[in-house]
Amino acid sequence: MPVKDELARRRYEKLVDRLESLMRASLKPRYRGYHGQLILSSGDLAEMGELKDVRRAAREAGRRLGWQPKTHVVDARLFVYDDREVPREISELAAEDAADAIDAELRGH
Repeated sequence: MPVKDELARRRYEKLVDRLESLMRASLKPRYRGYHGQLILSSGDLAEMGELKDVRRAAREAGRRLGWQPKTHVVDARLFVYDDREVPREISELAAEDAADAIDAELRGH
């Protein structure tokens, strides 16, 4: 039985590492670690294992990054995001970026 426990622990740690890497890649350097999010499709989830295990691993990966991680499932997708209070200057920067993206999209049509 201990061998099975060890294999499960290693599989879990590998999943946490993979999710942490995906979360880190989603961060924009200019937001200094804030506004982190990750969206996993149903295909991603099926590949990673049981939903409860993926959610637990995602929360641990988020904590490693300094997040206050929250998870939600919507239409077979898992949303993982950082629920920390965002400093005002970062929030204003993100709002400007969103406005610029909307403006660019509207001008393109």
